[in-house]
Amino acid sequence: METVLHEQRGAIALLTLNRPEKLNALNYEINDRLMALLDELEGQARCHAIVLTGAGDRAFSAGGDIHQFAASIRNGADEAVRDFCRRGQSMTARLENFPKPIIVAVNGIAFGGGCEITEAAHLAVASDRAVFSKPEIAIGIPPTFGGTQRLSRLAGRKRALELLLTGDRFSAERAYELGLVNKVVPHDQLLHEAFALAERILRHSPLTAARIISAVTRGLNTTIDEGLLIEREQFARMCATGDVHEGLTAWIERRKPRYSGR
Repeated sequence: METVLHEQRGAIALLTLNRPEKLNALNYEINDRLMALLDELEGQARCHAIVLTGAGDRAFSAGGDIHQFAASIRNGADEAVRDFCRRGQSMTARLENFPKPIIVAVNGIAFGGGCEITEAAHLAVASDRAVFSKPEIAIGIPPTFGGTQRLSRLAGRKRALELLLTGDRFSAERAYELGLVNKVVPHDQLLHEAFALAERILRHSPLTAARIISAVTRGLNTTIDEGLLIEREQFARMCATGDVHEGLTAWIERRKPRYSGR
């Protein structure tokens, strides 16, 4: 059985974490399969956006596979860091820096690594049944897929620390208030709303979307002056493309642009 399913729906790829019997816990195989699919989809001209969700009605992902990474920890820090921590951090960094928009559709439990994927993705839509948690403290570890860093950037230091230090569960509505998700929708409308959001983005040039993602992601961890330099660089890269000239011409001619992605 494939640990991550891939279905192409027009210009949008639907990826589904596929261990429903384990609440889509992130074992090493899921992580590696997701990374391989992202590599494949980055090079596919027909794919302009990705929606990522979980199989089944209970969970997006309950987090890391505790039985698997506990064995790595028992074998020592070097193996645990290499096989578990670096693997997870590489995956969330890949999601965060991916040049095509990634929208997470949170269909249920999003604990630990599932929450960290939500934090790393560009956009997120949550079912009204979704439940979030940062429970790593209960098993004696800090978050390992970037959760100590991204949550505080999204929610602020004190609100992030409350969630990280208590491990308490919080609702989809609270996740929206904290900036983890863009929208909370009825459960049966989740995928429809995620795809509708992707379609709203796909009205525009995919090259411009990639430049915006790069500018925002890289600029977040810099000074404002450095961020503005990144913004200028991304603008300069667009000036040499056909898409910017098509967009300007279409606006002047009062017609819908026909972007070529070049």
